[in-house]
This record gives sequence, C-alpha cells and structure tokens, in this order.
Amino acid sequence: MRELVFKNLTSDDRRKKIIATSEVADREGVRSFIRRHFIYMVREVRDTNERIQPSVQILKEHNSRKQLERFFCRIKSGVYATHKGKLYLIVFVHSLNITLTAVSSDLIKYSE
Repeated sequence: MRELVFKNLTSDDRRKKIIATSEVADREGVRSFIRRHFIYMVREVRDTNERIQPSVQILKEHNSRKQLERFFCRIKSGVYATHKGKLYLIVFVHSLNITLTAVSSDLIKYSE
C-alpha cells in the first residue's frame, strides 16, 4: 500500500510559497513515512547589510527497542536577487523527515 499527499500553497501576492509532500508506504514489513517541505519567502530590501546565516541540521536516530529509525534534515539560507532594478532577499527552508517503523505481521496479512 502506498499513499501520497501533495500540497502546493502560494500567497496572494506570490511572495511566499509552500510545497509539501507526504508519503506513506508499507513494504516488506516496514512502514515508511517520508515528509518533504519546501518554503520560500521573497521580500524587497533596501540595504545588503541584512545577512541570513545558512544552517544545516541533521538528526539520525535508531531505536532497536521500538523498532524505529528516523532521519531528519533541514537546510535554511537566503540569496539576493535583482529584478527591474530592485533588490530582493529570497529566504528558503527545505526539510526532509523520514521515519521507518516495523509493521507487525498481523497487519501485513490484513493489508494484502
């Protein structure tokens, strides 16, 4: 079984956009949850002294007792762009969250 959800949200002034996907799949006794988020915001700036500190966060977790594995990664940063003589700051955040869990054998029989 595989389930996929896709969301694409854009603000009215088109300066903020969120794209999110979520996927759930059961394969060979393992249920995987995969969630991705892509967010960006655009704003006009007058001065380039404003700095966005890029950051990367990575978390990997393994729990044998709960039969759970998790991976999480988030990247934040910003870039400057010009359009028609105006300076814009584009700030973005991308995240990936993967969770793997063991599915009991009773649930596998009923899903087939």
